[in-house]
Amino acid sequence: MEFKSINPYNGEVVGQYQAQSGSEVTFMLKKAADAFVSWKKVPVETRASLMINAGTILRANVEEYAQMISSEMGKPISESRAEVTKCAWVCDYYAENTAAFLSDEVIATDAQRSMVKHEPIGCVLAIMPWNFPFWQVFRFAAPTLMAGNTGMLKHASNVFGCAKQIESIFLKAGFPEGVFQNLIVHHDQTESIVAHPAIKAVTLTGSERAGTAVGEIAGRHLKKSLLELGGSNAFIVWEDADIDQAVKTAVAARMLNCGQSCIAAKRFILVEGIYDEFVAKFTAAVKNLKSGNPADKETQIGTLARKDLADELQSQVKKSMDAGAKLLLGGNQDNCYHEPTILGEVKPGMPAFDEETFGPLAAMIRAKDEHDAFHLSELSMYGLGVTVCTTNIEKALSMSDQVSDGAYFINELVKSDPRLPFGGTKNSGYGRELAKDGMMEFINRKTIYIK
Repeated sequence: MEFKSINPYNGEVVGQYQAQSGSEVTFMLKKAADAFVSWKKVPVETRASLMINAGTILRANVEEYAQMISSEMGKPISESRAEVTKCAWVCDYYAENTAAFLSDEVIATDAQRSMVKHEPIGCVLAIMPWNFPFWQVFRFAAPTLMAGNTGMLKHASNVFGCAKQIESIFLKAGFPEGVFQNLIVHHDQTESIVAHPAIKAVTLTGSERAGTAVGEIAGRHLKKSLLELGGSNAFIVWEDADIDQAVKTAVAARMLNCGQSCIAAKRFILVEGIYDEFVAKFTAAVKNLKSGNPADKETQIGTLARKDLADELQSQVKKSMDAGAKLLLGGNQDNCYHEPTILGEVKPGMPAFDEETFGPLAAMIRAKDEHDAFHLSELSMYGLGVTVCTTNIEKALSMSDQVSDGAYFINELVKSDPRLPFGGTKNSGYGRELAKDGMMEFINRKTIYIK
């Protein structure tokens, strides 16, 4: 089987990749298991120096990697550059903090000595998406490899060029062969790979459907899984908010990566008194965004990654309008490009409210007051994160328990940060990435007891 990577902006073939055979995959799995035996014994300080090397390579080749990202999935080049730089940050973070994260935890008991040691578990399979083709991988790989595990990457088939570059980065940085490997396989091989004795755990970032399938496979084979799935984040604006600042934050929260982000703000829940003002200013700001060639540094809105994604968004727009939503801006599609679109008077029961909308669609929703806003926020099967815009910080902080999501941001868009745990609840998945929590997901916390 051959995979083709196609530029969604111009339809040109970016690369062609031959699928690995079953015997090649089996060899790679054995290689990962063999590499683990020696890699786990490498001192943390040595691993850290190699991870620093990876960050240095990323920074030195930002343009090369950013161009591959933009060519394969249509992200504006300025955002692709920022993504590569963020990957270097996560490399530095784990290089600097792993020794502290893995240190023994001494616990007082009736023993002479008792403690918890932190040891790697083996090879972790990562099934990663196309929307942040570098960042999603590095936020898995940095803590996983620094912990002493090995990693195997099964990337989305439309970004196999990015996947090959990432594998090359780790090899150039000095990581031994077998510590990080890139699989070029169809998703129908996932079960046999997960079932292989070399694989000790699996992490997936992707759709709810993919997460359900992989979680079921991992459970059947008694392998640990971490799932970071879809989201329909609420962006709540109270009457006392700084509306101009809220609009600026909201536009970035919705339109970054052309709206193709699980943690993008998708449902704008506006308290009645400021609804009209916010919608008018938000609409004016979105009108000013520059659409065009992702390779152009001035472009703010590129294409969606594939035509079927644009088709799906167009269907959600039309069905929402048929159910009573008002078209305030945009609404048109041209192949992989979908206009930035704003729907007003969105209510529960409409696709724009109930479903994850993966593209530049903003749903405007009225709320009676703060409590009603939180109620509307919770009417979702997803639970990644919520933003609240207000000048009353203490009140917003005191009401954080009204949100069941994995993140609660006040006056800022929901975003991932290497220093903070990241993950969701409900149909957004389970487990945590980043910070110490992310490293502990694939660690054997071993109890030591000495009488």
